[in-house]
Amino acid sequence: MASNGCSSTNPGQAAVKPSPLPKGVGQPFWLLAELTYSCPLQCSYCANPVDFKNGGDELSTEQWLEVLRQGRKMGAAQLGFSGGEPLLRKDLEVLIREARQMGYYTNLITSGMGMDAERVANFKEAGLDHIQISFQASSAELNNRLAGSDKAFEQKLAMAREVKAQGYPMVLNFVIHRDNIDAIDQIIELSIELEADYVELATAQYYGWALANRDQLLPSAAQLEAAEATTNRYRDQLDGRGPKLIFVMPDYYESRPKDCMNGWGKFFLTITPDGTALPCHSARELPIDFPNVLDSSLEDIWYRSAGFNHFRGYGWMKEPCRSCDEKEKDFGGCRCQAFKLTGDAANADPVCEKSPHHHLIEQARDSALHEIAAANSGQGSQPVLRNARNIGRAKQQLDRIIARC
Repeated sequence: MASNGCSSTNPGQAAVKPSPLPKGVGQPFWLLAELTYSCPLQCSYCANPVDFKNGGDELSTEQWLEVLRQGRKMGAAQLGFSGGEPLLRKDLEVLIREARQMGYYTNLITSGMGMDAERVANFKEAGLDHIQISFQASSAELNNRLAGSDKAFEQKLAMAREVKAQGYPMVLNFVIHRDNIDAIDQIIELSIELEADYVELATAQYYGWALANRDQLLPSAAQLEAAEATTNRYRDQLDGRGPKLIFVMPDYYESRPKDCMNGWGKFFLTITPDGTALPCHSARELPIDFPNVLDSSLEDIWYRSAGFNHFRGYGWMKEPCRSCDEKEKDFGGCRCQAFKLTGDAANADPVCEKSPHHHLIEQARDSALHEIAAANSGQGSQPVLRNARNIGRAKQQLDRIIARC
């Protein structure tokens, strides 16, 4: 293993003078530590890779701590502990405590499964700054069906109340899709009852398992319009006295792409459970050889690796992005979405109306409407739940979706 990675070093090895840092590349701001791909829930909209069981070994406690040290030295300030379900890591309290001592603002992004009052108190003692808890729906029946767990809803309720009792600022996250979007008023009411500070009503992003289940998850334009109107009505009624409501429209109903991660390799750095470094959560699905923290230092990865420099700047762009006057606003959109739907990550994000592949987005909306009609007649199909048994089925569905592109 290389001596500048997160493994042990050879004291007798001569130091290698690093190459100069490239011009125009700033420091990472957000470091996302995906501690594990394991999760007690089975959400069909999960953005983790469909073949998550083949993710390799997880970094040890000391290897994660070395990642955090290097990230902080480079200037990273925000740290998210995510997964899978990060609570499955028994060393989470150690990682939180050490990260706070390094100077990170620490965020725990969790389903709440596996957390209890004692562990919330332990997180508080370790210095954890912020907790985000995800819900699937506002009722036990629907939440548990979507999560694939009979105990999920009551556990989430109990943990949300405990988080507030411990004095944490709390974000509730609801991934919005066809099965829960029509109850968005009940979702907001639950958030008010739980005294959330922020509520993310984030429509599903179609990567990983969510892309495999896109036909079953993508709402109609009418559903989205109604949900956004309901959210706006609650904003007016609350008038700053309750949770801040954040509604995120899915790419598939936009005429321009989002500025994915504020630009490739610009602010955001993800480390996966096995140590692979990525410029965004989903980039592992691209045909790019991304570096690993066990083999290279974070500084080399961020500034000098081919993977992180691949889509930086604008020189890689094809038309229509290359000559577009909006390229500095959206950076050509999402590279992962372009690759999955068009076969070439350098193409314009097909969400954009200027893209020659925009018809693929229109086809996806049509397919979703067809599935909605089938469901209304009692002949619709159910999304595939995320678990090891369903990997084969999910891959088949994903292959069918890609074959239509």
